[in-house]
Amino acid sequence: MTTTTSTRTAELPHQRSRKRRLVVVGNGMAGARAVEEVLERGGAQQFDVTVFGAEPYGNYNRIMLSHVLAGQEDEDGIVLNSLPWYTENGIDLRAGVAVERVDTFAKVVHDATGATTPYDVLVLATGATPFFPSMDGLRREDGSLLDGVFAFRTLDDTRALLAAARTHRRAVVIGGGLLGLEAAHGLATHGVQVDLVHSPKHLMNQQLGPEAGRVLRRSIEALGIRVHTGVRTKGVHGTDRVTGVELPDGEVLDADLVVVAAGIRPNTEVALRSGLEVERGVVVDDRMRCEGEAGEVYAIGECVQHRGETYGLVAPLWEQAGVLADHLTGADPDAEYHGSRTATKLKVAGVDVVQMGLPGPEGDDDEFVVFSEPHRGVYLNVVIRENRLVGATLLGDVRKTAFLQQAFDQGLPLPEERMSLLFDLGTPGEEVGVAELDDHAQVCNCNGVTKGAIVQAVEGGATSLNAVMGATRAAKGCGSCKSVVEQITQWAAGGALTVDESANWYVPGIPMAKPELMAAIRAKGLKSVSAVFRELAPGGAEDAKSKMGLTSLLRMMWPEGIEEERDGRFINDRVHANIQRDGTFSVVPQMKGGVTTPEQLEKIAAVARKYDVGLVKVTGGQRIDLLGLKKEDLPQVWKDLGMPSGYAYGKSVRTVKTCVGTDYCRFGLGDSTQLGIDMETRFQGIETPAKLKLGVVGCPRNCAEAYVKDIGVVAIGAGKWEVHVGGAAGASVRKADLLATVDSPQEVLTLTGRFIQFYREWGNWLERTYEFVPRLGIERVRAVLVEDSDGVAEGLDERMQATVDNYRDPWQEGEQPVTPGQFRPSLPLVALPLVPNRPAGAPGGLLPEVHANAEAAPSTAEVPR
Repeated sequence: MTTTTSTRTAELPHQRSRKRRLVVVGNGMAGARAVEEVLERGGAQQFDVTVFGAEPYGNYNRIMLSHVLAGQEDEDGIVLNSLPWYTENGIDLRAGVAVERVDTFAKVVHDATGATTPYDVLVLATGATPFFPSMDGLRREDGSLLDGVFAFRTLDDTRALLAAARTHRRAVVIGGGLLGLEAAHGLATHGVQVDLVHSPKHLMNQQLGPEAGRVLRRSIEALGIRVHTGVRTKGVHGTDRVTGVELPDGEVLDADLVVVAAGIRPNTEVALRSGLEVERGVVVDDRMRCEGEAGEVYAIGECVQHRGETYGLVAPLWEQAGVLADHLTGADPDAEYHGSRTATKLKVAGVDVVQMGLPGPEGDDDEFVVFSEPHRGVYLNVVIRENRLVGATLLGDVRKTAFLQQAFDQGLPLPEERMSLLFDLGTPGEEVGVAELDDHAQVCNCNGVTKGAIVQAVEGGATSLNAVMGATRAAKGCGSCKSVVEQITQWAAGGALTVDESANWYVPGIPMAKPELMAAIRAKGLKSVSAVFRELAPGGAEDAKSKMGLTSLLRMMWPEGIEEERDGRFINDRVHANIQRDGTFSVVPQMKGGVTTPEQLEKIAAVARKYDVGLVKVTGGQRIDLLGLKKEDLPQVWKDLGMPSGYAYGKSVRTVKTCVGTDYCRFGLGDSTQLGIDMETRFQGIETPAKLKLGVVGCPRNCAEAYVKDIGVVAIGAGKWEVHVGGAAGASVRKADLLATVDSPQEVLTLTGRFIQFYREWGNWLERTYEFVPRLGIERVRAVLVEDSDGVAEGLDERMQATVDNYRDPWQEGEQPVTPGQFRPSLPLVALPLVPNRPAGAPGGLLPEVHANAEAAPSTAEVPR
């Protein structure tokens, strides 16, 4: 007895003398989540944690790579755990170090650098790798991918695609699942013509049934993406670089870049080399322990196979990480993972998609309730078996997600009126639906946020939707769950929910929405930014972020003139030219409708020579841009040109792009060139909440891209013209909505002016028309402007005319500067890379000759925006 007690007493201090060594192989979403769960359960007191990550970064949200590709998010915005986070939590992160194999007998990890790391507990989270189908010409003889062929899985893949999208115009995306659709959408937003090839007969066939897939296809094709379903790719053409993709019937789709998004496969190479049991994935039991391993070796995530199933969705990964952490820390030794009932909530190419369980009926006794409205991109169905919900698909309208998810998860009895599962015809309202959701129900798939976490955030003092999103990361991913997050937040707050009123303020420094702010400015006759702050801001405090928006607003409200305060403008607006990265400026003379004369071209050439212009470039708006001019030279440049400003720098009406129209074109139905000139003459330089790009085409062939302009005008014959609004072809791509069809060019000018003034008065600061029009709805815009439903059309026309009457070419300021320092040279505070001259036809584009104006950088007050 005494001996036994002595032995045990001697062991306990030894056991507690050091922490156990936990090594995680894989720093993706599963591996990093496992570490987070361990730390939340007090694991920092039990383990010294080492994490190997093959990528040289911290942990980022892989789901959000599509948003980075589309330009909707930057890289910093998708980081989940930055590199400093690992240091702060005492984690030894081996970023950029791949693991080769594991010696499970010696309990040692061998990495690619040749180093070894001992462990007590090992977790494999090696994820998945892209699947490349067998295709002729896809790879070179050494096995490497042909130039121009990309995967879409990692941050480096996304960076490479972004670089390629800037210099290439045609792409083929292979695979019509989630990743393929997101890749196609992202490339299309950069102006790339995309063909999407999918071997199954409908898109997203793993998640959606045939009819839902067809409805989704309509929405994807509306983005300008050409879809080919039921077709396999035969091979890739090209020797040094891809030039096309061949289909089985011999058709070749031209392409200078190819994205392979044909699915993923569990990454089991490390497990295989380490002697672990592998079938389709690394085989694990209900505790996530690797089968056949006596030691403490676990695996989670996309690399594992559990009860015969592998998972490529995020939600199962979060559940597995929780079970694993319970075991490793002893928080719940009996925790088990029994598989996941998958419920997918996604936003695919801007379309909300929810799918849970079966996409369609499997037996004769299954009930199948369907609602389909293809022209709106809406498809809804539910699959019912023995009065239990066993499947649901929501495409384009996801308002019933909360109720359907809790019915699916908990097997609740369903109402006899089955259609009420899809519409509010007697089922519980949104509040009841979220109330019955289990606390463990996952609401945000992107960031693994449960209903319980949202409730805890509210109880912890997060009393607004934005505060809850900030505290939990819910709805910070694809955004498809935002409505459910808002419902839960409202329910949890029990009526005490606060509204983030600042979200509706026109500018951050003044607590007023735009209509209220305008009314106050008019009532007090305020005509300067400082006066607005003094009268309307809390405590009269000025706010630098608000000045530019207020200046624009005042200039719109008082067309006869305001009290100018130059610090209330961007540098571009202060000097009426576009600042470049080296502190020089570019000047774009006006060429109405893209029409010029030999005399104008001679003037431009003379100025380019006289001022040693670094680059003379034809813009996408049919103008000539002179880049590399010193600020102090701008007034003399404008004088020498003797041409009006082209407004390529401001938040204003910019160019009106035109086609040839009826003078020379065989297909012309209307004189688009003259109408474009008339539009640019009337609306030149008018200040707007964000820049406006216009286009006029003489027929629906759309040579001047009128269908993707802020305002686009199309001749359709018989003297008629269509006016389209809210289009975009930049970081976002959106086909404009038809506002009205009119009978004459004069009516085009009237309706265009009315829309511009309506946008000026009701648009938010920096809100483009492709956001403004959908926010109000084209039906509402049409009712106000065409049908005059609110009786404001005449007033809009009058205020637009007042603005036109008070137009003044800003380049005249060169004769008499507004302030003594308006055109003073910039201070060389920071050395920037020198900008080279780029003569036409220079091989490789860059010559060693450096532009003479590039020795000075902009001052801190003139950083490019």
